[in-house]
Amino acid sequence: MQRNATLLAVASACFSMCLVSQARAAGFALHEQGASGLGNAYAGAAAVAEDATTVWWNPAGMARLGAGKHFALAGAYIVPSTKFNNGASQPAALSNPAFNGTGGDAGESKLVPSFFFAMDAGPRLNFGLGVSVPFGLATKYDSNWIGRFQGVESEVKTVNINPAVSFKLSDAASIGGGISYQQGKIDLTSAVNYSAIAFASPGGAAALAAVGGPGVEGQNKTSVDGNAWGYNLGALFNVLPTTRVGVHYRSSLDYDLDGTTSFSNRPAVLAGGVPDSDVKLSLKTPDSFSISAVHELGGNLQLLADATWTHWSRIRQLPLQRTSGTQNGATLDTLTFNFNDVWRFSAGANYRLSGALVLKAGVAFDKSPVPNPETRSVRLPDQDRTWLSFGAAYQIARNAKLDAGYTYVDVKDADINNNQVATGKGIVNGTYNATIHVFGLQYQHTF
Repeated sequence: MQRNATLLAVASACFSMCLVSQARAAGFALHEQGASGLGNAYAGAAAVAEDATTVWWNPAGMARLGAGKHFALAGAYIVPSTKFNNGASQPAALSNPAFNGTGGDAGESKLVPSFFFAMDAGPRLNFGLGVSVPFGLATKYDSNWIGRFQGVESEVKTVNINPAVSFKLSDAASIGGGISYQQGKIDLTSAVNYSAIAFASPGGAAALAAVGGPGVEGQNKTSVDGNAWGYNLGALFNVLPTTRVGVHYRSSLDYDLDGTTSFSNRPAVLAGGVPDSDVKLSLKTPDSFSISAVHELGGNLQLLADATWTHWSRIRQLPLQRTSGTQNGATLDTLTFNFNDVWRFSAGANYRLSGALVLKAGVAFDKSPVPNPETRSVRLPDQDRTWLSFGAAYQIARNAKLDAGYTYVDVKDADINNNQVATGKGIVNGTYNATIHVFGLQYQHTF
């Protein structure tokens, strides 16, 4: 019984490492690392090296920033809308039949901050530091919706600290690398179907009567946290006098997350079979590789492009275990997602309208790693998306610049057919409609 009950909260969200639902790149990665690239849909990010945000996108780009100290402070406010349209969903057996809503708008608006600093330490050497949010997830449904046993709330946070160094090989080439220390915390809430758990126990109908008959429900809250280490490597080359190319690799991080799970409104007769306990989850986040290009077309026009591959297939099967109590060491389940590796493509342009003002535009196509409706989760109803971005940069003083950007993300309708009848959570069948608005602002200063 404890196996089914604990899974009610953690099955779908165990692979999620951060902050904002539907506000990210496909999967659960956040692209909002600084805001200067938002107006271009982050096209050319590993090659543009226009400010201190290059610490994240390609540390080799610090060699292009020149003498002095550079910092960039940015915030991206992400406003998602995620609505479920019911199709042929089936309520969990013995659940409350009055709870059959569609969950309302599950999108949660969030502010994603970031800070980057870079400085020269000699003619060829630069140091940098980035503090940002690399992954994202947050969803909140109405507590009485039809899919409540598969998920109600998900609030997950991370912070990444990334010191980096670059070395200038020549006027045409530089290399760089860094180390990432990352912390993550996940808080999850799901409904618990105590009536179904009791009926599935050896006591059968007698146990169901003991808990109060059909429709007896509660909530399960799970909280886990942990930290992990990783690295990133990059190189930047002038392949032509007017064209440069950047390549960048960011490693996977191995997380060991520990925490607790607890149950509310639990009938006394189920206390032994559905206990509170400590839990743990191990996860490898996906590594990624990017290649970017920037071309000076002339006439104040700059073209940008990027292709990024993300190794989402690292996330396939994730075991969840209890770490205390009478079931200490028991594997509660092996969670299967079978994600696919995917590519993200983007293109953009900058046009210098005057000496102080640069206009920006970009477009991107972001493929989802979710392979099919059967594996799509209510906590992450992810689907392919297209970015349309606009922005501007204004040199407000000799050593200060302000960037502003806006992106509209059109998310393809996401069908879901998640059958979890075997674990007492019913079938969620239907279609998600989602859109995202992202507003970004960044201040850059050099001294």
